[in-house]
Amino acid sequence: MNLSASLFPTAWHVFMAVLTILILGLAARAAPWKKLQTSSQLNLALGIAVVLMLMWSLKAGVKPGLNLHLLGAMAATLALGAELALFVLGLALTGITLNSAVEWSAWPVNFVLMVAAPIGIASVLHRLIARFLPAHFFVFIFVTSFVGSAITVLLQGFLASGAMAVAGAYTFDFLLAEYLPFFLLLGFAEAWLGGAVMTLLVVYRPDWVAAFDDKRYLLNK
Repeated sequence: MNLSASLFPTAWHVFMAVLTILILGLAARAAPWKKLQTSSQLNLALGIAVVLMLMWSLKAGVKPGLNLHLLGAMAATLALGAELALFVLGLALTGITLNSAVEWSAWPVNFVLMVAAPIGIASVLHRLIARFLPAHFFVFIFVTSFVGSAITVLLQGFLASGAMAVAGAYTFDFLLAEYLPFFLLLGFAEAWLGGAVMTLLVVYRPDWVAAFDDKRYLLNK
């Protein structure tokens, strides 16, 4: 949602900067960097970063910070894994910052609320679905990819709106009436995007999807 620096007081920016460093430090230690040594995985990661940078540049909104655009967080998390997705989405965020869509001073708050939060939500949803629902191809496509993408966007919208309300940028009543309802439409679009991307990948290039295991989802089904 390309949050403006003016929406948050200085203390928020300091806290978000520290939190960003902590998140990236932990992710850097856990990320499977060896996967990027193969040209296909590296091209996939860079391709996702470029596509997301273009998607995030296309936005609609009426007030600062109240922009709407597709996230792609669930698809990136399923394809790359949570740790690599953090860096790829962070790269996309850097791209739109260089393009002046986001202020550099607002990079940490946008990283936490637009990158880390939805990736965390997507990762938790994927684990819950994998634990409590049958390991079936159509569960992965329709529940994890389609429904999971929509839920990720909705929860990210509530989280970001809550942050703006607590910071005093807007009242929660205003956000609830004038902003959050649009996330229902955005969630529907995100569901189709995430589901379509995952369907194409698992059908034609399942080895590109970190969360997809042929033996788990297809064997003896």
